[in-house]
Amino acid sequence: MFDVLVIGGGTAGMSCALILGSAKNKAYAKDKKIGIIIHQRASHLQSALFNNVLGLQPGTTGAEILKSGKQQLASQYPHVTQIEKEKVSEIIQTETGFRVLTNKSSYTAKCVVIAVGYTNLINIKGLESYIEPHPRAVIEKERIWLKNTDHKIKEGLYVAGTLAGWRSQFAIASGSGAQVATDILTLWNNGAHTKVHDKI
Repeated sequence: MFDVLVIGGGTAGMSCALILGSAKNKAYAKDKKIGIIIHQRASHLQSALFNNVLGLQPGTTGAEILKSGKQQLASQYPHVTQIEKEKVSEIIQTETGFRVLTNKSSYTAKCVVIAVGYTNLINIKGLESYIEPHPRAVIEKERIWLKNTDHKIKEGLYVAGTLAGWRSQFAIASGSGAQVATDILTLWNNGAHTKVHDKI
């Protein structure tokens, strides 16, 4: 049983996992089991080039970020389970949280964060009733979002990044993933607003 399982290893998903992992020394998070299902083949980052992102060297590619993000998560926060080469097919609500089915396995989680792309090709069963046209994308592209309030679809089920209704801008998607992570940390911290900073 994961305390939180992030679905999607792009900008929002990886940002969310990094923030959650960084709280490992906090009393409220030290025993939490965190996982991320990383299926990056369809990520919009694969073809991205970044010249306008604070902190990134101009010319950095999205493909480089996808690779370095996994390495950063593994080296800094090895307690976060990375599940690769699996694609989620269904999310089922249970009495204790959710069951997440992939093409290879099945996982249980108290909380789930959905951070996959915002195309209308999404085919995860269990999400159909939340899909609506994207409020911040041109209609011709047929982008979608999962209807939510402040990233929360319903109790225990969150959405981050472009699928949460935000624009497809790297910094926005990254911040969305971080916001969801701090919301979950706040939940673990009995509702006391929480963030995690490293200091020199």
